[in-house]
Formats: sequence, C-alpha cells, structure tokens
Amino acid sequence: MLLTLTGIKRSFPGVQALSGVDFELVAGEVHALMGENGAGKSTLMKIVGGVLSPDEGTMTLRGRPYRPRSPRQARSLGIGFVHQELNLVESLSVEENLLLGELPHRLGLVDQAALRRQAREALECLGEELPLSVPAGSLNVGQKQMLEIARALYARAEVLIMDEPTAALSDKEAGQLFAAIARLKARGTGIIYISHRMEEVYRLSDRITVLRDGASLGTSPLAEITPEEVVRRMVGRELGELAPPQRAAPGEVVLKVEGLTRQPAVRNVSFEVRAGEVVGLAGLVGAGRTEIARLIAGADACQSGRIELARTPVRMTSPRQAISLGVGLVPEERKSQGLVLGLGVAENLALASLTTLARGPFLVASRLTELAARFISELRIRTPSPAQPVGTLSGGNQQKVVMGKWLARDTRLLILDEPTRGVDVGAKAELYRVIEEQLQRQAAVLLISSELPELLRLSDRVLVISQGRLVAEYNRSEASAEKIMHSALEGLS
Repeated sequence: MLLTLTGIKRSFPGVQALSGVDFELVAGEVHALMGENGAGKSTLMKIVGGVLSPDEGTMTLRGRPYRPRSPRQARSLGIGFVHQELNLVESLSVEENLLLGELPHRLGLVDQAALRRQAREALECLGEELPLSVPAGSLNVGQKQMLEIARALYARAEVLIMDEPTAALSDKEAGQLFAAIARLKARGTGIIYISHRMEEVYRLSDRITVLRDGASLGTSPLAEITPEEVVRRMVGRELGELAPPQRAAPGEVVLKVEGLTRQPAVRNVSFEVRAGEVVGLAGLVGAGRTEIARLIAGADACQSGRIELARTPVRMTSPRQAISLGVGLVPEERKSQGLVLGLGVAENLALASLTTLARGPFLVASRLTELAARFISELRIRTPSPAQPVGTLSGGNQQKVVMGKWLARDTRLLILDEPTRGVDVGAKAELYRVIEEQLQRQAAVLLISSELPELLRLSDRVLVISQGRLVAEYNRSEASAEKIMHSALEGLS
C-alpha cells in the first residue's frame, strides 16, 4: 500500500469538515475522490499535502508513519499537489514558476541556462509549449493550469493529488493531461483524482471513493459502481434529469451588440439576446469569449462598435455603470474577480446592492440580515453563519454567493462565464434551477461554458467564437457538439 489514511478528523470553527475518513492508495492506480462541494475532499487532500494537520487519525506512506509539518516537507517525501485554485507567483516568469523553490544556482546566482533547460524538460513531461520568459500573470487561465500541472509532474512525485485539473483546460490540453496520467500510472505513481466530470472519472479511474458531509461512504472498483450510484451517494438523493423544462418564446431584445471590437481579442462581433433566452458562447480557450463578456460588462473599453440595452444605445465606461443599467457578470475567476474573500457571506451577497441596503452613508443591519437569510436559503449555501468569511467556503458555495450577488439586485442581463467550473453535480443542478427561474422572470442570459453538454442543455441559441470573430450560429434544434467543434476549428484556418 502506497498511502493509507485511517480515522482522519478535522474541524474548523462551527464546522466538522472530516469525521473519521478512511482512504487507501496503491501504486500505479488512479483513485477518484468524489463528493459534493463541502464534502471534505479538499480538506482531506490538504492534510495529505501538509497544508493542514488532522485533529485525529493516522497516515502511513510506504508503510511508515506520515505526518508532514508543511507542504515543503510533503513534497520532499514524494507528495505532489495540483490545487484547484491557481497557486502561481504571477510576477515571476513561467520558467521560474516551474522550478519555484528548486531554482538551479551557480556561483550564488540563478543558473539561467540550466533554468531554461529544466523548464523545457518540465513542459515536455506534459507535451505542452508555453513561452518561458514571460510573466505567469500574462497567461490565460488554461495556460496557467497547464503550468501548475507541469510543475507537479516534473517533481516526479510518488503520490500525485489532482484537484479539478481539467476545469480550465481545452479538449486538446485535457488530452495531453490524460496521456501524461497514463505514463505516470505505468511507472507506478499513485494518483488521487478529484473531479466533478463523470466522464473523466470513468475514463481514468481504477477505484472510486465517495465522501459526503465529511464521512467516507465506501470505496468501489470502477466496474462495480454506476455513475447513477456515485451521484446518489454524493448527494443522498436522486437528481433526475438536468435538462431545462419547456420555455416560453423569448421576449423583447434586452442586449444588442453591433460590430463590437477590441483588437486583437474581439473583432466585429454582432448578436442579440432576448428576454427569457439563453444565448451560449462556444469556442476554444482563448477564442475571445471572456473578452466579449468583459466589454459588455464595462470591465474593458471597446475600440469600436455599438451596445444597446432594451433598445437604448449605451457606452459602457465602467462596471459601476453596467451594474446601474442592470448588467451582472459572474466572472471566470470567482476568487480574484467575483468575491472579497475576507468579507462574510452576507457582505458579499450585498456587494451589488449597497445603495438599496443603506440609509444615507450607513448600511441598515436588518436589511443586510434579511437579504443574506433569503439567498442563503434560496441558493442552499452551506455556511455556518452569514458572517462566515466567504474565502473559507467550498468552491461550489462560493459560486452560489457570486450568483446570489446579482440575483439580489434583480439583474436583467446576466452574463455567466464558466458558472459551473469546479461545481459538483448537486450544486450544478441547483444553479441550473436558478437560471431557469431568472428566465421565467424575463431576464436575459449570456452563457460562456467550455462544457459542450452544458451549452447544448441550456442554450436556446449557440454562437461559435473563433479568434475573436463570430463564425457560426445554431439554434437549439440544429446545434450539436460535432457542429460546434467543426465551426470552432474551421475558424482557425
């Protein structure tokens, strides 16, 4: 046995995160760890990775007692960790991030030639090409995730923990990762794989362990457990079909853009979104979808083009203006762009509605409490209290807070950029329910998602973006994954 965890417990103020978890990993296997957001997966893996210490329980590594005092010690003992949230020093170069903490030195200085050579070797482990000398902060989200993965693979860990590693990756990048995982298995590396994407789990894994509410619900070989049973164990109930119900015909035009341009990312894009309609933006990573969303939401200024809201021309100059006009953006990176991590759940839910909650320059506490209680209940946000710092919540519950911030303001145009990234199947079903409720009240939704099944399930129309241009449009009846991918790739030629 490579790694054994027995009776692991861990609590935080007001929360019993783990209540006696058992887990085993053998060499040369991919062991999937499944569970809803908040089930305890990340807490358990942070204990293995030396980020946290258990309150109770024992661990062994290669048959010897194991209790790392820090991530550095865990790494030195052969534990690699690809975290769900990016963990880069964005001001340092790609090559410096790849070898962070292990930079080669010569005569007391960083050996630049050795650094460049070893960085290339690290990327070759993954079959990825990245510009080595540029700051890591200049990469897009998918490239940053590949950089994190390459850094972990190059360390040649015996135990590799991967927490939602494909959440920000394109299909091509995910394929490169899967090939690297196969090579790691062949050389005896044990891999703990955390993902909410069931097709990945059943493609890669040998065994599955399910956690719910901080407890393990057993381990099963892949061939002995169906996806339906995995979901039932995770959420404790049957979810049913996630497809949307029959919708009413769309209403009046809420958003119209004509010739929207910000070179080189967005080039002469025109489309409409109507009340009660979901328009999906499909495309490869880097196609320009997020950049389009940011222009509409006032986060970036367009160089040319026209934006109309409810048939009224507007010139978006700031997010504040967009919010005042009823536009809300759930951003791609919730932690850095959608939340104030040190503030409580209540304060984050109120961020877009401060003027309605205030009397003069002061917030009215009773209004804030009422708003927080309403959306914690409606969105089923798991939190010990409204005052709980939002940074301590699971990824799925953080995403619900970001969504709730805009629902509290009665937003008429909701822009959702990867709204279910890193979200479990139960939370995903709840977010879909919320989207349908917004459509019923005649909000318009612009949806960006790299998950084609999600786009096809939710969208009334799908627009395909390639190299900043709109290259194809499909309505619900004619859209398919094959057509969308063909159009996205054809636009590259």
